[in-house]
Amino acid sequence: MDYVSALVPPVVMAALFIGVIVTMVKSQGGANKAKEDAVVDAVLARAEQGGQAEQAGQAGQDRAVS
Repeated sequence: MDYVSALVPPVVMAALFIGVIVTMVKSQGGANKAKEDAVVDAVLARAEQGGQAEQAGQAGQDRAVS
């Protein structure tokens, strides 16, 4: 019966992994896809604006020191 106890954890992990993959595939697209894409685009735009403002601030500091 040792072989059963040795095989149970990998089988359970494989089943859970398959469940996660199926859930991910099913959640792609659908009615909320446009909302999710808009949220991601807004976050990326905000991050880019923050990075550009930080770079501009550093450039202004460099000029003041020179």
